[in-house]
Amino acid sequence: MEKIIIAIDGYSACGKSSTAKAVAAALGYRYIDTGAMYRAVTLYFLRQKMDYQTLSQDAEAFEKVLTQIHLDFEWDAAAQKSLIFLNGENVEDQIRTPEVATQVSPVSTISAVRRFLVAQQREIGKNKALVMDGRDIGTVVFPDAELKVFMTAQMEVRAERRRLELAEKNIVQSLPEIIQNLAQRDTIDSSREDSPLRQADDAFLLDTSFLTFEQQVEKILAAFRAYQEKKVNEVKKVSLTS
Repeated sequence: MEKIIIAIDGYSACGKSSTAKAVAAALGYRYIDTGAMYRAVTLYFLRQKMDYQTLSQDAEAFEKVLTQIHLDFEWDAAAQKSLIFLNGENVEDQIRTPEVATQVSPVSTISAVRRFLVAQQREIGKNKALVMDGRDIGTVVFPDAELKVFMTAQMEVRAERRRLELAEKNIVQSLPEIIQNLAQRDTIDSSREDSPLRQADDAFLLDTSFLTFEQQVEKILAAFRAYQEKKVNEVKKVSLTS
């Protein structure tokens, strides 16, 4: 069976990461959460109390700062999930806080940060057999990915999913606050000059508003199977939601 890259892009809180993880597990593929990479860089800046917007105007100084950031992924067999390490420290929980969430989109607009992480992401994908999710995977990181999916969902659905996700980490945030944060992130992600969030021309739209988790995973797996059988029309059919 041909090894391919599955690129999953879309808005925050659409279920990209959880879906991508399940798809990767079902196929025996590697999974990379690029959002976690941007969050880890953001966490580094926050810990250093760094005015990253001002510093980014000095290309040489900013590049030097980025060389001090080392990211790694390790698979936690017990928890059945991938963990991200920042300079040797497991920061999987620290990068999911509201503080990081409010800053990650501005950080992701910095071209030097995007170049820094895109280079790492492309290196990871050289051997294929990979599922990667983010906001520019199918448009910038892997424009030639064999299977591209763009995920979306209604704002109210996304906000409730994020509220539950935060509650599991004992973080309490109201729905209006979450909706405001998601709306701000949508605006920043979609309007930035460098690699804006958009659906690739050859990506399949997957609206998860009224799908169960199992259904959205199966949609992508069905598209994968159809691709392997080279049934282009069938890929289109199974990738659309009603």
